[in-house]
Amino acid sequence: MQLMKGVLAVGMVGLLVASVTGYAQDTQWQKNHPRREEVNQRLDNQDHRIKHDVKDGSMSRDEAKKLHEQDKSIRHQEQADARHDNGHITKHEQKRLNNEENHVNHEISSAQ
Repeated sequence: MQLMKGVLAVGMVGLLVASVTGYAQDTQWQKNHPRREEVNQRLDNQDHRIKHDVKDGSMSRDEAKKLHEQDKSIRHQEQADARHDNGHITKHEQKRLNNEENHVNHEISSAQ
């Protein structure tokens, strides 16, 4: 009887460890979800382009501030969408965010 209790306790601990490990892996996957990575990489690229254009004088600081604010708004939308969908964004949300990024990208190109 004592042996069965010990085996049962070890089994329960193993199950608990497996479930916690699975949760941690899900969280990591969601944090690095491909759609989120793509949206955020584009935002980072746009940020670098804006900073470069200000540095070389082809964009004013006022224009840069406006574009940074638009990118910040897109990033907040992406984060809100991800919070709503357990750490990932849907294809529809990605498409909407990409369209907004395309608009900012066009403004960056026009400012040069």
